[in-house]
Amino acid sequence: MGFLGNAVKRLEDPRILQGGTCYSEDVRLPGQLYAAFVRSTEAHAEIRGVDAEEARGMPGVVGVWTAADLDPLPLCPTAGGYMPVPGMEQPVLATGRVRHVGEAVAVVLTESRYQAADAAGAVFVDYEPLPAIVDPVAALETEAPLLFPDWGSNLILDTAEEPLPDDFFADADIVLEVENRNQRVASASLEPRSVCVGPHPDTGEFTMWTSSQHPQKTRADVCAILGIDESELRVIAPDVGGGFGAKSILYPEEILLVLLARTVGRPVTWTETRTENMLTTVHGRSQVHRLRIGAKRDGTLVALAGEVIADVGAYLNLGALLMNMTTQMAPSVYAIPNVALTAKAVLTNTAPIGAYRGAGRPEAIFSIEQAVNQVARELAMDPVEVRRKNFITGEFPYVTGTGMTYDSGDYAASLDKLLEALDYETLRKDQAARRVQNGNGKLLGVGISTYVEITGALGFGEDGSVEVLEDGRVLVKSGTSPHGQGHRTAWAQLVAEALGMDDLERIDVVFSDTKVVPSGGGTFGSRSLQFGGTAVHLSAVAVAEKIRQLASHLLEAAPGDIELVDGAAQVRGTPASRIPLAELAAAAADPARRPPEFDGEGDLSASTFFEQDGWTFPSGAHGVVVEVDPETGKVDLVRVVAVDDCGTVLNPLIVEGQVHGGLTQGLAQALWEGVVYSPEGQPLTTNFADYLIPSACEVPSYETLSVETPSPLNPLGAKGIGESGTVGSIPAAVSAVLDALAPLGVHHLEMPLSPEKIWRAIEEAKSTGAGEA
Repeated sequence: MGFLGNAVKRLEDPRILQGGTCYSEDVRLPGQLYAAFVRSTEAHAEIRGVDAEEARGMPGVVGVWTAADLDPLPLCPTAGGYMPVPGMEQPVLATGRVRHVGEAVAVVLTESRYQAADAAGAVFVDYEPLPAIVDPVAALETEAPLLFPDWGSNLILDTAEEPLPDDFFADADIVLEVENRNQRVASASLEPRSVCVGPHPDTGEFTMWTSSQHPQKTRADVCAILGIDESELRVIAPDVGGGFGAKSILYPEEILLVLLARTVGRPVTWTETRTENMLTTVHGRSQVHRLRIGAKRDGTLVALAGEVIADVGAYLNLGALLMNMTTQMAPSVYAIPNVALTAKAVLTNTAPIGAYRGAGRPEAIFSIEQAVNQVARELAMDPVEVRRKNFITGEFPYVTGTGMTYDSGDYAASLDKLLEALDYETLRKDQAARRVQNGNGKLLGVGISTYVEITGALGFGEDGSVEVLEDGRVLVKSGTSPHGQGHRTAWAQLVAEALGMDDLERIDVVFSDTKVVPSGGGTFGSRSLQFGGTAVHLSAVAVAEKIRQLASHLLEAAPGDIELVDGAAQVRGTPASRIPLAELAAAAADPARRPPEFDGEGDLSASTFFEQDGWTFPSGAHGVVVEVDPETGKVDLVRVVAVDDCGTVLNPLIVEGQVHGGLTQGLAQALWEGVVYSPEGQPLTTNFADYLIPSACEVPSYETLSVETPSPLNPLGAKGIGESGTVGSIPAAVSAVLDALAPLGVHHLEMPLSPEKIWRAIEEAKSTGAGEA
């Protein structure tokens, strides 16, 4: 049995489950110092002075640094370096002004972690408070306080060019307005950010262990900012306890800890508290959408226009770029002839916005799905009927109204499979009966979403190498940097398939260490299999060809007659002639045994850099069934069914695990999660008592199905899957709740749909007499 397409249990799991992990926090070095940060308690203020004298005299304190002590003061590049905006770079320690609660103002180094906390508490910062702004729409007003006065506005980027033509909606019988907010959420990784930096006792090289999704870029950026050669810094991402996009960027603390370790010549470590994590690790989403959608009376969508206002927080991070992903994916799976969306990136006195699972796509899909539901309600049509009528059909690749080229897909097939799994018609009949017979009981709601998303992260190719060692083991090196995606298992499957191996345990996969794998694209944007997996696959295929060439010489057979079976090469159908991989590796190293034309320099290895020509577009259909208690507003998730198309499936178990994680995060945003600030910029959700994430008790067992439309852009036919669960589940869950409330006349609520919010909406509807008959 081959390994590709089969459910292979993850090789990573026994070590993780048995406590054999090593996180950055677990690294202990001789003479290690502990860092603690003095963080702003003000959302917006001028810094009139910092008094650290008391702290410097406390037991165990090695030093206290403020921005004035750093010359030059290192600056984080804007938007991760992808969009330079001079004057808006975030300093590693605030100078002159703080722009959000939690921004670092000073750092202390001590001999113990407890001394660090005490010393940080003894640093006094004199603030002159300034007015703060936390709402991105209000931040655009003329009188709004400015975060960067020299810029003259809180508007950082505006993609609007020309007004809509007068006839843009000419073919529409109805034009509806849709406005919604995708609330700010936190990545809430199980492992907070953690960094440890120490010098090598002999070479002088410094090593950084950091909880990162992209160690190679971390090294490159830190070295560029501090002006040091990359040979002087080794970056290792050990086990990483969740990233979800938030750990794909460089943070001020990583730069500063390298600088401090080089300054004091001793190891330095820091791990953020949960409150620091909620205050300073980038948040996600936080967009306001104002759309107009036009349709004919038969439900055909003819035009979509509108504006996206993207909150980027206090400093320009990836949030300013993600809004472009939102506008590009706005038409989703629908063949809408006229599409025109603009976007604005706006500063606020809040934590910066970065990538979070889906990164711009969930926002787009949520809005178009809500708009389609509104069209269906206006025209008294079933939401499924409107979707089916407007699906993109015909030949792929397909170019959308926003210029995106979809590689492959079958949106109707996904919807059909979902409706069959749900037994949709029976479900609707049951719902109708309950509405008539049980008016005072729980309200049943059914939500359907269809989606397409974008994956691949163009501009980041990937490295992969494969080598057969002389003991018969195989060494795989990959530029991807996994944090739960199962790369060790998946890459081993690819290699075993190509080399005819029957034991995945004899394949070693290494990554996440710049000394072993100097270049790599990292892991984000659902890119790993299509880039990293393809690089490993192509390298393994090249090694297999070398093996056949060598074995044909040793066995005196044509290369086409050589087959690779059970970790050996043999003449097809002649097991007695087999040569194990270990012997083949030894023969490759022996000039007397390999043929003169052997394609190699004494080894069985190959390296590949792969970069595909275009994005891939996973798609699917999700269904959520809920019961809402009208007396309390509580939502019970009855069923969650997901049908996803990620192209060719390599390992169904890994795909299912990724979908499960994505579903949970999407449902959490729909029903529970939300970062909240007071109007003055004070964060109100700084721990898991206030920021609600679901446990296994709140979510049901998921039902996952798949459709496969292979991508033509890589030899594996792969598309991304890590974020699809989030993209599809958010609108399905919200639609289900609103469907349950529809008889009461409640058709719109902002996420998260908390029991209190639902209960208040129900009570208001009762008091006004709203509702369908």
